[in-house]
Amino acid sequence: MHQQARQDSSSPRKPAEGKAVVTAIKGQAEYSTTPLQLTAEWKPLFDGKTLAGWKATDFAGAGRVGVEKGQLMLHSGAMLTGVTFTNALPKTDYEVAFEAMKIDGSDFFCGLTFPVGTNHCSLIVGGWGGAVVGISSIDGADASENETTKFMTFEKNRWYRVRVRVTQPKIEAWIDDEKLVDQPIGDRKISMRAGEIELSVPFGLAAWQTTSALRNIQIRRAEKK
Repeated sequence: MHQQARQDSSSPRKPAEGKAVVTAIKGQAEYSTTPLQLTAEWKPLFDGKTLAGWKATDFAGAGRVGVEKGQLMLHSGAMLTGVTFTNALPKTDYEVAFEAMKIDGSDFFCGLTFPVGTNHCSLIVGGWGGAVVGISSIDGADASENETTKFMTFEKNRWYRVRVRVTQPKIEAWIDDEKLVDQPIGDRKISMRAGEIELSVPFGLAAWQTTSALRNIQIRRAEKK
């Protein structure tokens, strides 16, 4: 991600358990899983057919947004391309899960912006040139320079399961089966990185100069512990 765009990206983990399988799609190996087993507790946010409940985020020079073959597609633009959810969502004590795939590009293919009480922040997956995962921002430090910073290698044309849990004590995030973020909130300042990514508030998904696909986007109330 370049200067302003290196905001947040991270890949969600699927909440329901399923057996991983490998399928061939148009000659390419694709990591996949059995369909998410939605129960009454999980509510879909994307119907796989339309952009109902979503709008293209008004980023300058944004690429095309659409639904293709059951996937929400963010096509690479001059900088950021994304969508913002238009319906009401909880501000705390909730979990979001989805799958994301990088198709082309070299920066973050998943920047999830979400509420944390009255504030907002972003989970960046594959930022700063393709490897950084973290939260922007903690005490004014973005995903590349705070204690949530992690480094991962992300393959193209491979689905990654992303899950984020927000409770009053902390923010947690997983990619596939690995927990990457376990950030206490306490008296920490949780905020957005300054710039166009702020247009993703209150809940949005974005990519930076990268084409990505998203599917199985869902939410549920977080379990009380």
